[in-house]
Amino acid sequence: MTAFSILDLAHVPEGGTPADALRTSLDLARAAEHLGYNRFWLAEHHNMIGIASAATSVVIGHVAAGTRTIRVGSGGIMLPNHSPLVIAEQFGTLATLFPGRIDLGLGRAPGTDQRTSRALRRDPTAADTFPQDVLELQALLGPPQEGQKVFAVPGTNTNVPLWILGSSLYGAQLAGMLGLPYAFASHFAPGALMEALDTYRARFEPSRQRDTPYAMVAANVILADTEAEARRLFTSAQQAFTNMVRGTRGLLPRPIDDIETYWSPHEKAHASSMLACSFVGTRESVRPRLAAFLAQTQADELMVAAAIHDPQARIRSYEILAELQMDLADMSVPA
Repeated sequence: MTAFSILDLAHVPEGGTPADALRTSLDLARAAEHLGYNRFWLAEHHNMIGIASAATSVVIGHVAAGTRTIRVGSGGIMLPNHSPLVIAEQFGTLATLFPGRIDLGLGRAPGTDQRTSRALRRDPTAADTFPQDVLELQALLGPPQEGQKVFAVPGTNTNVPLWILGSSLYGAQLAGMLGLPYAFASHFAPGALMEALDTYRARFEPSRQRDTPYAMVAANVILADTEAEARRLFTSAQQAFTNMVRGTRGLLPRPIDDIETYWSPHEKAHASSMLACSFVGTRESVRPRLAAFLAQTQADELMVAAAIHDPQARIRSYEILAELQMDLADMSVPA
């Protein structure tokens, strides 16, 4: 059975505050744990008033402390923003506090704009050394080596599982070369999905962490008890992506009755292409489309994003998806 997990951006909704967003993230994680989801990941974004997870390792600790069994991690940490030693110390500490539950997904994008990158003291060329930084981080989290002079404390020998995140062939090639699991960001950049998965699997070299490739794909999944309600809930994400096209990011919008009144034909085309990997509807209407997507990608795991304004509606979407996961498992078992 394909594992199902959740990507949470700690959305700050219109009418809400970052404190509300962080409380909601914990509530959502507890619901996901109860429903049997595999992981709950948070992402590093900076200078975005609609996202409250900029201090990603801190929010991971908040969520892990308030849950008991679900894996919690980053989807991802933008490694060029940080020294590998600092990330090794942060995630080594998390792994020490919550053993066996912490994941470290890594990306090479800045997770922000150029001005904020400068405020982060980020070297514009830092992304060029991403492969070397991943290896350095991996070594700092691994067993001590003879002659080693610098240690992450805590961190050394915690062996926090690393993931490579990406939306292009670059990450797929690197994940394969390093023998690491790979997560593709098809929830907002689906264009190269199949080529990236093929590249990753073809290039995979067994490593100390994994003997075989392991691919996760992300998708927007918004479910409700009626088709009309699901479509209405989805308008929050559609508005948010339209705002990205306009260069006017903000808080997560409230849903509206008619998205066609919000976007222009050009904006609709652009936003819809970014949201192409979206499954919106009822349990019955989404089941065949999601089954086909999982069959096409042969994904080992599905990472679900759900930018739903109302937290209770988001939990209901998770509940329906958990039921749908069991449906899909039953469909895959020969009669």
